[in-house]
Amino acid sequence: MKKIPFLFIALAFVACKKEIAKKAEHKEEKSEWIYLLDETNAQNWRAYKGKGLPPGWTISDRVLKFDTELKSEDEYTGGTDVVYGAQEFENFEFYVEWKIPKGANSGIFYHINEAYKLPQYSAPEYQIIDDINYAAMDPGLAAYNKSVGFENPSQLHPLQQTASNYAMYAADPEIKKFNPAGEWNSTKIVFTQKKVEHWLNGEMVLSYVPWSEDWQKRKDASKWDDAKAYGTFKTGLIGFQDHNGPISFKNAKIKQL
Repeated sequence: MKKIPFLFIALAFVACKKEIAKKAEHKEEKSEWIYLLDETNAQNWRAYKGKGLPPGWTISDRVLKFDTELKSEDEYTGGTDVVYGAQEFENFEFYVEWKIPKGANSGIFYHINEAYKLPQYSAPEYQIIDDINYAAMDPGLAAYNKSVGFENPSQLHPLQQTASNYAMYAADPEIKKFNPAGEWNSTKIVFTQKKVEHWLNGEMVLSYVPWSEDWQKRKDASKWDDAKAYGTFKTGLIGFQDHNGPISFKNAKIKQL
C-alpha cells in the first residue's frame, strides 16, 4: 500500500514536467513573432522613403488604417505607401488581417528596397482588391485587359485578383475563398529561397520558386520587363499600398525563418 503514494508523486512529477515544457515551448514560439502593430512596434510604421505616417494613415487600437474618399485611379491623389521601417526581412512568415470597402484596391509588398521611386519597382506584391466590384468602378481596366488578350475584358485579369502575385502568378480560383468587401480576410505570406507561398483565409492559393527560370520568363513577359530590379532583392522591408480607397489592417505579425 505504501507504494501507491509514490506512484501518484511520480505521475504528478511527470505531468508537471510536461506542463512546464509545454509552457516553455509556447513562450519560445510566441517570442519568435514580431507583432507589428502593438505598442512597442506601431511607431515604426512610416511613409515609403519618408518619416512618420503620411496623411490619411492612422494607427489606433492596434489597427492600421488608410482613409480617403474612394475615387477612380484617374482622379486619385491620395497619400503614399507605408513600410515597417524597423528592420528588413529575408526568409519569413508574415500574417495579417485586412478589410476593404466596395471597389477598393491595395496590396502587401515584401522585400522592398527604397532606392526606387515606388515600392513596386523592387518588391513583389500580394494583391488586395475587391474582386467582385472593382472592374465596374475602373473604366480603364477593360482596355488594359483587352490589351493582354484577356477573354473577359470587363473583369479583373486573374493576375490582378486578390492573393495573386501581382502581374506574375495568379491565385488558384478553385481554392480561393474571398470574403467580400466590408468583411475581414486573412493573409499569410511565406518566403524562402526555395518557395514562396501566398495564403488567403487559411488556404494556400499559389506558390512559386523565386528567381527560377519560370519566374524569369514571367518577369520578362510582364509589365516588370523594364523594371530591372523588380523581385531581385533577397531581403527588404514589408509594406502596405494605398491605392484608391480606404483599407484596414490588424493582427499583423512576422517572424524570421
